[in-house]
This record gives sequence, C-alpha cells and structure tokens, in this order.
Amino acid sequence: MTLNLYNTLTRRQEPFETVEPGKVKMYYCGVTVYDYCHLGHARACIVWDVVRRYLQFIGYQVRYIQNFTDIDDKILNRACVEHSSMEAVADRFIKAYFEDMARLGIKEADEYPRATHTMNGIQRLIHELENKGFAYPADGDVYYAVRHFPEYGKLSGRKLEDMQAGKSNAYGGLRLGVNVEDPEYQKKKDPFDFALWKAAKPGEPAWESPWGAGRPGWHIECSAMVRDRLGDTIDIHAGGTDLIFPHHENEIAQSEAVTGKPLARYWLHNGMVKVDGEKMSKSLGNFTTIRDLLDRGVDPMAVRLFVLTAQYRTPIDFTDEAIAAATNGWHTIKEGLVFGYQYGKKLGWGVGTVSLLPETVERFQESVNNDFNFPGGLTVLFELAKELRRQGNILVHEGKTETSPEELQRQWQTLVTLARVLGLEADEIETQPEPSNGLSDAEIETKIQQRKEARIAKNFAESDRIRDELQAEGITLIDSRDGTRWHRN
Repeated sequence: MTLNLYNTLTRRQEPFETVEPGKVKMYYCGVTVYDYCHLGHARACIVWDVVRRYLQFIGYQVRYIQNFTDIDDKILNRACVEHSSMEAVADRFIKAYFEDMARLGIKEADEYPRATHTMNGIQRLIHELENKGFAYPADGDVYYAVRHFPEYGKLSGRKLEDMQAGKSNAYGGLRLGVNVEDPEYQKKKDPFDFALWKAAKPGEPAWESPWGAGRPGWHIECSAMVRDRLGDTIDIHAGGTDLIFPHHENEIAQSEAVTGKPLARYWLHNGMVKVDGEKMSKSLGNFTTIRDLLDRGVDPMAVRLFVLTAQYRTPIDFTDEAIAAATNGWHTIKEGLVFGYQYGKKLGWGVGTVSLLPETVERFQESVNNDFNFPGGLTVLFELAKELRRQGNILVHEGKTETSPEELQRQWQTLVTLARVLGLEADEIETQPEPSNGLSDAEIETKIQQRKEARIAKNFAESDRIRDELQAEGITLIDSRDGTRWHRN
C-alpha cells in the first residue's frame, strides 16, 4: 500500500517518497513562547504527533524536529509588562508547553532548537544570502531582495504583480498600505523585501553581527534551524495554514536561494480551529488555553479524538456539542481498550505475543494512507471497540462469550495497537471503579429485594431506578431463571 499526501507546494496528492529510503526528516514550525498554548496549538501538535507515530508504525525511521521561537515582539512586550526578561518569559512558557503536551499524550520531538541558540547558523545563512546577491544591508538592518528569487510565490500561489505592495512588520510580513514615512520602508529597495536582521533598539536584547548589534527576523530563524538540524532538503515541513504566507514562502526563498535545492519535498498544513463558528481570539472572549480546557475536566483523550475526527487540512469548529460527542466517543473506545484488563484473566488469555488481525490492520492503513485520513482509521477502531464491549456485556450476563477467547484476544490486541498509533491509550488503572459509598452486602441484598418486589408489581420504572442506583455504586446485577446475582465491579 502506498502512502499518498496532499502537497501544498504542488496542490495535488502525491505518493510519499523520502530523500533517503526508510528515513523521514520532519520539521514542524512550533510555537512562539509568550503565553500558554491554546486550542489551535493543541490541534497542530496532535496532528503532527500522530503523523509521526503513523510513519513509525509503517516502518519509517523518523527524525522529528520542532522549534521554539523565543525572541519576538510579543515576548518582549510581555517581559516589559511583567518587569521581567525575554529569557525568563520564554523559559516559563516553554516549561508550560511541555506540561500541556504531556497531558495530551504528545510524544516529545527528537530535538527542540531555539532561535536564540541558533544565532551562528542564522548569521551564516544571512552572510551567504548577501554574498549571492539575495540580501543587502541598510543602516544596521539586512533585507531579502524578493525580486531576485524568480520562484517567489510558488508555495502560496501569490504573484508579486498581483499583490498590492505592503508595509512589512518586524519580521517581514506584508500588509496592505504603505507608510512612506516609516524609516524601515525608506531603507528598503523594494516594498516587498523583508527583514533578515533588525538593528538593535534601545532596551531590547541584541547580538553582535557583521551588520552591527541586532536580532534576526522570524523567517530566517526557521531556515537556519532546519538546515542546522536536518540538512539542505528535508522530507516533510509541517505547520498551520496560517504560516503558508509569508512565513513558509519566505523560508523557501531564503533556503533555496543559498542551497539551490528544494527545502522540503512535501509541505503539509493543518487547518485552523474555530470556536462556535468564529475565529478564536482574545478580543472575542473565546480564547481557550489547553490547560483551561483540561482543568475543567475534559478528558485529554477526548481532545485528541475531537481533533482526529476531522480531516487534518480542513477547519474544525470547537463547540460544547463537539467536545461532548468526542467524550462519548472516547468512552466507547476506552471500553474496548480496557476489555483485556477486565476480562483477559477470566478468559484464560496468555501473556505471549498475539498476532494482529491482518484484514483489520489493512483496512486501517488503507484509510490513513489516503492523505492521513485519521477519521477513516477511527472508524475501524470504533468497530473493534463496540464488538469488544458487546462481548463483555455477554460475558457478564451469561458467563461466557459468543466469540472464542483466542479471537477476542487478537481483536483486543489489534485495537490497542491501532489506538496507540493515534495516541489513544487507557491504562489498566482506569478499569478500577470509583470508591463506593460503603454499601454493605446486606444493604445490597435489601435493594435487590426491593427491586424484585417492584418488578412483581410491574413497576418497571422503580426497578430500573434501583438497578441504575446500584450500577452507579459499582454493583452489577445479573438476572437469570435462578434469581438475581450481583458482583462488585
């Protein structure tokens, strides 16, 4: 089976072929560490975590790099407000990032380069661009000459002649409207040129360079980190759709102008997160951080499931109804995942290696190989989980299952394995019931007698109420011709 991916660069789906057979070099544009991570970060990090897991599952050796942008106007502004330093703010929110990702079950990348730790590589890349005629200094700044790179716009599909020239921000993003009085604009040879190096400003951190003290632009940071950690050409460059232009477009222009090689073979972009149909923003009051969501009691696995139920390239709408549906879905899958912990010993399962169901694994891969169609893969998981849940109910009420114990073990092991590919895991401890309120055996027998009397009187609502009450306390009732048996879960 061939893995096919939608490549933003070519705007079509293509077979996945790596630079080096059997190995994947993958880079994800990470977060700017000035605040706690929000739902948008959660989606991106979950998607690329699962992409990496799946590539490893089908046999690739993956080297996964994720950067931290630890110098930025927003970081500096927060440091100013808090009477702190850029480094202290960045360190605090990097620590918070790892805490949040651990709660979501996201595996750590192989390396997390920081922009401030890559200064030599950044300056070396700028120097090479200058020597090749793609960059020019201007009073302590250094700018990239966009028109010198004929392929500029090939990722986003934008053409310079079709865009209104704009004023660049601190990191070179183009905006509509030009302020000809802006000193930065006056330094440029062309309005589309963007900053590679910014001259030092009073009170801001700065690094010495051949062009004077200053700090790098955002785009050059990622180009340098990719090159330093993974080389000239990588297999997958990932990020959100909001990064296609100008960030990833500028990365291509910088890197390929120096190396003469493609920066990445495949450009993959995840869709954005909306909240109740609107773009998430602090000004709208719908800005939700990962830790706020999880601290409200939402199960991290339900968040993962919510993200994976949508095709990764499409927008996704976060609503109370959507997270409730994801929570219900996770409960179903979890019931299947804990089946082995609950009933494996009773069914006489061994502890040796168990072969997976090949047809089921093949169906899972057929779905996911279609541009990481995780929703299709989830369909296979739900089928397995529901069947295991059904067999568990039969076992509880009838003392045996319809399916052989050997086949059930293969089903369970297949579910556990495929769920782990998606990062969906339930521990054995989750099978333990919540502590009861201390009902004694005598009290349970009394309630069973009350339920029996209600059934004789055909008061089935009361009968069901008593059953549900006992179930909530971890007591399962099993009705048979010989009466009602019970056990503590």
